Amino acid sequence: MRPFDPALASTYPAVIGCDEVGRGALCGPVMVAAVWFDPLAFPPDLLARLDDSKRLDRAAREALTPLIRAQARVALAGGSRALVDRINVRAATLDAMRRAVRRLGLDGPVLVDGRDPIPGLDQPCGAVVGGDRLVPQIAAASIVAKTFRDELMRKLALRHPAYAWECNAGYGTAAHLAGLSASGRSPHHRVSFTGRFGDGGAVTAR
Repeated sequence: MRPFDPALASTYPAVIGCDEVGRGALCGPVMVAAVWFDPLAFPPDLLARLDDSKRLDRAAREALTPLIRAQARVALAGGSRALVDRINVRAATLDAMRRAVRRLGLDGPVLVDGRDPIPGLDQPCGAVVGGDRLVPQIAAASIVAKTFRDELMRKLALRHPAYAWECNAGYGTAAHLAGLSASGRSPHHRVSFTGRFGDGGAVTAR
């Protein structure tokens, strides 16, 4: 069952939804999407297909992303590996969220998945635990952000095949950890997450 019923569109507010992906990964950026649409003006069949990106398979996310981008205002921002290591992953995530929301250029209220409202915004912002199953704009943001980041990690996997990023998107699977043990860190690995593995001598930055 999908969480968003088109018959209830009038109960969903026209807000900016914001969500991240990659916060728990061992490498690569944290990616954030901010998405605005009015549920009453959004195609009902598309509204019904929205869901937490983790509950959708890759094919569904990739099919939905261009439809969302065609029907909604969308902005993306990232927190780089270097930023994560410098200021920590929570702060890097909130920084990327703030930049994504500002890129939309809209003054409406913002709802974020999780427990942390975005600091430093000039508009109201609230945090919703489980928001990607409660707020359709947050669900849409989770889909767009994950599709973008997964594609980025697949491209990086072509340059750094030891870690199986094309399968794990940088998360700590057995294959990824085996690659770290054999090759050490790549330039895309977060030192703050993978310090015990050391630097891979044969891995070059690209």
